[in-house]
Amino acid sequence: MSQTVLLVIDVQNDYFAGGALPLWNVEPTLERIERAMLRARARGLPVVLVQHLADQGPAFEAGTPGAELHPRILAAAPGAPVVAKRFADGFHQTELERTLDALGATRLLVAGMMTQNCVTHTAISKAAEKYEVVILPDCCTTVSELIHQVALRAVATRLELVPSEQAL
Repeated sequence: MSQTVLLVIDVQNDYFAGGALPLWNVEPTLERIERAMLRARARGLPVVLVQHLADQGPAFEAGTPGAELHPRILAAAPGAPVVAKRFADGFHQTELERTLDALGATRLLVAGMMTQNCVTHTAISKAAEKYEVVILPDCCTTVSELIHQVALRAVATRLELVPSEQAL
């Protein structure tokens, strides 16, 4: 049986206005991620949240407000599992694979922050090869539109890119 899971990576306060690393197009991306999360939940699909934590700044320092997941993301998926990571690859030295396996995941819809870094590194991780991985390009962002587009073009040779409205 196929089980799709929405994986939401690093939607954290430091990426928003006033944070340590504000991103391009972040508010519209947050709104699209929220809608995707609500559609996933309405279809009975699990949502898994990933949170980057650093030992020390300049961003995502564990225990700081900037490292916290954005409150609107937490509100859109109350009780969703949260997997902490310290590397760009969300699978590396984390509980992500165990969490996904417990949910019976076979297909991952990937959304989140830093398209060229944590989103793509998680999506093309060696550990992700056992899943059908799809990136939701409209539910991702990074420091600029150019870097976002370059990263998506680069990863498109390895996996599918599907707008969230079509995927969910």
